[in-house]
Amino acid sequence: MTKQKNNTKHYGSMLLLSVLFVVILFSYAQQPPPAQKPINPNMKIIEMQKADILYKLENFDATILKNNVVFYHDGAYMYCDSAYLHEKTNSFEAFGNVRMEQGDTIFVYGDYLNYNGNTKFAKLRYNIRLEDKQATLFTDSLDYDRVANLGYYFDGGLLVDEENELSSFWGQYDLNTKEALFNDSVKLVNPDYTIYTEELKYNTVTKIADIIGPSTIVSDSGTVYTDRGWYNTITDDSQLLDRSRVVSKDGSKFLTGDTIYHNQKTGIGKVYGDMFLQDSLRKAIIGGNYGYYDDNLGYAMATDSAYAIEYSDRDSLFLHADTLKMITDSLDRQMIAYYNVRFFRNDIQGVCDSLQYFSKDSLLSMYKNPVIWNGNYQLLGNQIDIYLNDSTIEKANVKEYSLGILKRPVENQFNQLTGRDMTATFENGNLKRLLVEGNAESLYYILSEDSTVIGLNKTESAFLSMDIKDDKVEKLKLWNSTKAQTTPLSQLDPKSSTLKGFVWLDYMRPVSAWDIFRSSKRKSEDNIAQPKRFRRPDVEIQSR
Repeated sequence: MTKQKNNTKHYGSMLLLSVLFVVILFSYAQQPPPAQKPINPNMKIIEMQKADILYKLENFDATILKNNVVFYHDGAYMYCDSAYLHEKTNSFEAFGNVRMEQGDTIFVYGDYLNYNGNTKFAKLRYNIRLEDKQATLFTDSLDYDRVANLGYYFDGGLLVDEENELSSFWGQYDLNTKEALFNDSVKLVNPDYTIYTEELKYNTVTKIADIIGPSTIVSDSGTVYTDRGWYNTITDDSQLLDRSRVVSKDGSKFLTGDTIYHNQKTGIGKVYGDMFLQDSLRKAIIGGNYGYYDDNLGYAMATDSAYAIEYSDRDSLFLHADTLKMITDSLDRQMIAYYNVRFFRNDIQGVCDSLQYFSKDSLLSMYKNPVIWNGNYQLLGNQIDIYLNDSTIEKANVKEYSLGILKRPVENQFNQLTGRDMTATFENGNLKRLLVEGNAESLYYILSEDSTVIGLNKTESAFLSMDIKDDKVEKLKLWNSTKAQTTPLSQLDPKSSTLKGFVWLDYMRPVSAWDIFRSSKRKSEDNIAQPKRFRRPDVEIQSR
């Protein structure tokens, strides 16, 4: 009896415990689950707004939507023929007649769309067209980041606006800044020119293309080669950096410089830093640290260490001045140089204040304190006209006042000739004859047969001609009222050994092609006023 009571008691206890466990378990089941923090509190769920057909398939983790499908997500509507909606990942795939609309500014069209609502990232494929108010992008593979408002393609694309067409293998378009970046086989086509490059930036608002790699710009007027710069496709203004080069259409002219500002329409440009402009057709070069040119007018200017090289002849002419100008046309080339002019050619060298050169006549005219040298000869006057041919100097005309000096091998001995006008004739690059017209005066050393100096001869006449051979006076001719006097060397007063106005300026003489950049400033003691030429009463000037 007692054992039965104990069993009954034990069974009752177990039953009570079981009931209590069930109650507890049931109570716990009725409690709400603990709150879960969202992965992204700002994340918005994709809204399915419309579909004619909606269903699910077994073992397929997506809702299938067909016909007139419309999604909405964070300010953008997306349309398609059919779609797979993945609620768990907050994403969908869209097929057929895909269209994205973001406000009234951005429209994207294609055949396929994969859209992630968590990242707001869209992958569009096949027959893609992205449109905003500035441009339209065509491609077959486009990734569009709605957070950054950035679209990029990687399998070839074309960006078109009202001014240009830009194509490349890879490209990126920022819909905020309206700036596009292109890489690999880039081509910008404009009605007036085409740009070929490997990397280019382009703004669809400003229409400015930033060149950031080796590029070629081709137009009807010529070709530009540059590694860096920018080009305004509306105004046709450009800035070219890093020793860019501009080549004319026929290839005869090319320009290089550290920085080039160029306008394709006007043909006007400015060059800063080591300008080099060559006309191979007319065989001329002009350079300097600053330059200006006008292709339409055939005009070029250089300053700041300016120089020009004329190489149409067998002996090139090297010229320097503070400012150089060159004007070309189909028949002639004119070169103007002013302030501190210096030039060098093997057969002739010179300095003056200003100069003009005409290629048609091979005429070089020197103004204001002109001086030229040929071998041991120095000629100076008020104006000097030099006639050149394809091999050497042909003739020099010294006008209004002239002074010719031959330096002899003996120190401080000079043969001299002065007058109103002087014509110097050359043969094979050497002085052959001097002709003085008007108020001629001469001083020359008379030599014996063994070249011993006999004395110094002084003459005065209206006209004088002197034949030169091997730096010696071979023949002297005077006419119309002459005066002549010879002073033995032993009786010679040093003061009477030079003509009035005599000055020997050999230290100013350019001695090489690049010596032209040296200063031509005279020494203070050599700043002698040129004497006025007048008719002496004892020397009558008559027509020959």
